[in-house]
Amino acid sequence: MTTRILTGITTTGTPHLGNYAGAIRPAIVASRDPQMDSFYFLADYHALIKCDDPARIQRSRLEIAATWLALGLDTDKATFYRQSDIPEIPELCWLLTCVAGKGLLNRAHAYKASVDKNVEAGEDPDAGVTMGLFSYPVLMAADILMFNAQKVPVGRDQIQHVEMARDIGQRFNHLFGKGKDLFVLPEVVIEEEVATLPGLDGRKMSKSYDNTIPLFGTAKQLKDAVARIVTDSKLPGEPKDAEGSHLFTLYQAFASHAQQAEFRSELEGGLAWGEAKNRLYQLLEDTLGEARERYNALIAKPADLEDILLAGATKARKIATPFLGELREAVGLRSFREQVQVAAGEKKKAAKSARFVSFRDDDGSFRFRLLDADGEQLLLSKSFADGKSAGMINKRLQSGEPLDVRAEGQVFSVWIDGENVASSPEFADGQALEAAVARLREALAPQE
Repeated sequence: MTTRILTGITTTGTPHLGNYAGAIRPAIVASRDPQMDSFYFLADYHALIKCDDPARIQRSRLEIAATWLALGLDTDKATFYRQSDIPEIPELCWLLTCVAGKGLLNRAHAYKASVDKNVEAGEDPDAGVTMGLFSYPVLMAADILMFNAQKVPVGRDQIQHVEMARDIGQRFNHLFGKGKDLFVLPEVVIEEEVATLPGLDGRKMSKSYDNTIPLFGTAKQLKDAVARIVTDSKLPGEPKDAEGSHLFTLYQAFASHAQQAEFRSELEGGLAWGEAKNRLYQLLEDTLGEARERYNALIAKPADLEDILLAGATKARKIATPFLGELREAVGLRSFREQVQVAAGEKKKAAKSARFVSFRDDDGSFRFRLLDADGEQLLLSKSFADGKSAGMINKRLQSGEPLDVRAEGQVFSVWIDGENVASSPEFADGQALEAAVARLREALAPQE
């Protein structure tokens, strides 16, 4: 059973060494896990909230896409796309906006921080606050719920937004699910072991501190940046405190255990800071040199990048398009041609009183039962990894398509596309089994 994991990548800057060690590298490693179904997207709609420079937005999208691919993201194993290439996401955002409480959004940290800042400055509380900023959590909820992600790795500052996505998804399920969970409620994943690299001045590496080391600058730019790392004033030959040195911390993030031990020993033995910086530069060059070449090749061919991202969008929309259709139907945005058929189908179901009951097992998987008019169980589905998959099988059983029912001993099963999707309980004898199959066919009979 796979776990779907989803990560959004902000597109308002050029990636640096801290981004790689803290987010990109662990995400790419996770995408290679056969137990993970990884979705990574360029959050370019989100970028519009923070940046009104079109050239910067465009350049950042290009650089970040090239960065992830150059560092080894396999788009055959992961789904890699631009948020803006999935039109179902803004439509879902509107559906969710219509159920999201303003009081909930009032409590969002980013909005509250803007209000507090305005109040302190004597301004109107909502001065400069756009609806993009205010509704940011709803768009993030749409990103997550569109693909029914089970796990969402985030920094601690984003925990609240995932919790809000759960609240909004749960509200939607309650209003429109009719006993079925349309959305999987996502869980936060906090990467406690993710590296937080120090910058040139020892503070956290951040563009806001102007202390970053470029990820894919030229070899000279990399060497110059490493040379600017602040160290203490100990001279060559004097023992250095490896644990207290952020230069050593940077080295640790990219070195093997053997290299770390050797470097520590040399620092404590009096290695000059200039030579230590040269060792760090050489390690980074060995680690990133080939990826830099791939990055430059991708940047030089933006049309190839475009093709890769559009292929990723096509892959993502194979999930998003039918799922949005299901959601549109759930809220009542249905074709008039289907209205009479739907009404007739509802009458027939009411008459025979057979019903499906969806539930989650203790292991988190999704299942459903079919109960007959007397409440007796006719079918129990197999386990599904997500509610959407269970819902699609449920829907097909009710669609009126011919049933493939197979009996074996005192049990029968229903097959769809060559797969056993649900089975009956064991009956006392063949007569009881035949009667149960007849009740099943009656309950799922196509509309006259």
